[in-house]
Amino acid sequence: MKRFLRNYMRSPAAVIGLILLLVIIFMAVSADWFFPNDPLSLAGRPLQWPGQNPRFWFGTDNSGRDIAAQIFHGARISLLIGLVATSIAVSIGIVIGAIAGYYGGWVDDVLMRVTEAFQTLPNFLLLLLFVSIFGSDLTTVVVAVGAVSWPAPARLTRAEFLSLRSREFVEACHTLGMRDRQIIFREILPNALPPVIVYASVVMAVAILLEAALAFLRLSDPNVASWGNLIGLGRDVLRVQWYVSAIPGVAILVTVLAVSLVGQGLNDALNPRLKGRGGPT
Repeated sequence: MKRFLRNYMRSPAAVIGLILLLVIIFMAVSADWFFPNDPLSLAGRPLQWPGQNPRFWFGTDNSGRDIAAQIFHGARISLLIGLVATSIAVSIGIVIGAIAGYYGGWVDDVLMRVTEAFQTLPNFLLLLLFVSIFGSDLTTVVVAVGAVSWPAPARLTRAEFLSLRSREFVEACHTLGMRDRQIIFREILPNALPPVIVYASVVMAVAILLEAALAFLRLSDPNVASWGNLIGLGRDVLRVQWYVSAIPGVAILVTVLAVSLVGQGLNDALNPRLKGRGGPT
């Protein structure tokens, strides 16, 4: 653990990413303390610029709602979407990739053809299809984002299993008569997880951007304080009150950058020999 932390802290970019991510987490945790009222309730005169009224740190939006309150509470939504959607995508990807890589043959062919079928269409088009069919409440959006993001973790897990299934410890497990399920999830998977965990940071960043894109198109849940919803709301006054869209846009940029830098740091810490060759792609 000490060696891992030492390797992680050697990267200034990774440290900056961790600090930024901790700031976002602090905003999410402290939202009720700084802004105890409903962030979507009317708070003052519409379209007040940041600094114009000391009550509103970042001004107010088209409806007179406090932008700062929406930014703090929106941090919860973005982190929730990122974490839950990533968990769904990685879980599905691990199961499919592990089975395909372990058994090979026709099982691998079938599962990889299904994976490629999902990858033929852009994630966002599939996401639009899910939302149009099942609705746009927050739960549906989170599940849909996770459901369209699993192919890449599946292919990565499969590649790791293909390289590990012929190792000596796997042969020893077969000799001892262990079941396939035990070999897959208790013996091979722990050795295949590090690159998948690193790649999860990419999935999380993409999940946050996908929800923001949906909200910008007003296809996400309008009943939550989402950064994407705020950007979409500011689109109507972009030429004169650009700050309504710019402030949540910066928040999304910082969050995605933080997650990406932390992922790069994890990659360097877990694979010190690959440092300098770039993070997960």
